[in-house]
Amino acid sequence: MRKSAGSSVSLILLCVLYIFASVEAQTCRPSGVIRGKNPPPGQCNTENDSDCCKDGKLYTTYKCSPPVSSHTKATLTLNSFQAGGDGGGPSECDNQYHSDDDPVVALSTGWFNDRKRCLKYINVYGNGRSVRAKVVDECDSTMGCDSDHDYQPPCPNNIVDASKAVWKALGVPENNWGGMDIYWSDTD
Repeated sequence: MRKSAGSSVSLILLCVLYIFASVEAQTCRPSGVIRGKNPPPGQCNTENDSDCCKDGKLYTTYKCSPPVSSHTKATLTLNSFQAGGDGGGPSECDNQYHSDDDPVVALSTGWFNDRKRCLKYINVYGNGRSVRAKVVDECDSTMGCDSDHDYQPPCPNNIVDASKAVWKALGVPENNWGGMDIYWSDTD
């Protein structure tokens, strides 16, 4: 009888450990796809090497992003938040445009977290430097290829889309602006 009770306790502990390990190992999986369509002539702004949707191409969508930590890995991309820039309309957090000289960012949908990071600051680490930037917009991972998204594809789920000011503060030469591996964290 004693051996059976010890086995039961061991089995329960193994199950609990498995559950915790499974939760920790969960990753963000694609939530769907959208089919691209060509934008009307002159309707896709390719400033900062932005992509335009292609007719018939399938684009992956996400409702989530990788887990946030004190050192979250991401891809830094370039975006203009100014009127007429490749960011499209005004920023979602404050319905305003922002100068390319201001350190501002848009986060992928999961990290944007239903606007919970709106107008809050994050630290961006890259190229041996760091910069404090304000979250003003969402880089939509759930939709794209329409006028609301400047006929650009949905964002991947791991994007910090940054103004020129962020790139300059990180000391990245202009000819290397584009996609760069970085880390970010919420500020205190």
